[in-house]
Amino acid sequence: MKVLLVDDELAIREALGRKLRREGFDVILAANGLEGLRAFHSERPDLVILDIVMPEMDGLTVCQRIREVADTPILMLSAQAITEEDIIRGLEMGADEYLVKPIRLNEFVARVRALLRRAKLSSEERLSRYSDDYLSIDLKTRQVFADGERVHLTPTEFKLLAVLLENAGRVVTQRELLERVWGAEYVDDVYYPRVYISQLRRKLEPDPSNPRYIITEHRVGYRFEKKV
Repeated sequence: MKVLLVDDELAIREALGRKLRREGFDVILAANGLEGLRAFHSERPDLVILDIVMPEMDGLTVCQRIREVADTPILMLSAQAITEEDIIRGLEMGADEYLVKPIRLNEFVARVRALLRRAKLSSEERLSRYSDDYLSIDLKTRQVFADGERVHLTPTEFKLLAVLLENAGRVVTQRELLERVWGAEYVDDVYYPRVYISQLRRKLEPDPSNPRYIITEHRVGYRFEKKV
């Protein structure tokens, strides 16, 4: 698998690059956002890792540019603690996940593998379609339309939607979502489902504040409700 790593700090860039290569990845390194965006278009990596604060072009802008043309998994690196608002902003730009510096190398590799696995699973979904007069979902072709407009989902958002749709009418617990969408190593990241569900509603629901498709079961989980 080919990984593009974009970070302006030489020591971090080289340390993470060495670790990924030891783990069997083909690694492309870039020292700033503009260089990283050019490398993305020329190398077509399977995963992109972006530092947020960089010269030439910041990581969030690079993320947004990538999302305009591809659904490649994107892992953001942050030098500061992540708040829910930070995550939402990144999601709006198209990020799949955040990792906070200083980075523990084994955790870093585990997150990279989990994100690649998640993207692979989402691309292999073979579930039936759902369609009504507002929302249309085809998990086989990975096409989603809301009110006639194409909706672009990240690999994580798509996998989350697939799990909910597969269990339509049944409550999927937060723990089950964490295990099936993110992986067993994420079971303690309890805020993930809430934040990503909010983002999914923003993209799919006619009124995100009063959802008709993705329903919250308080303190239990979420369910996908087919429109009658």
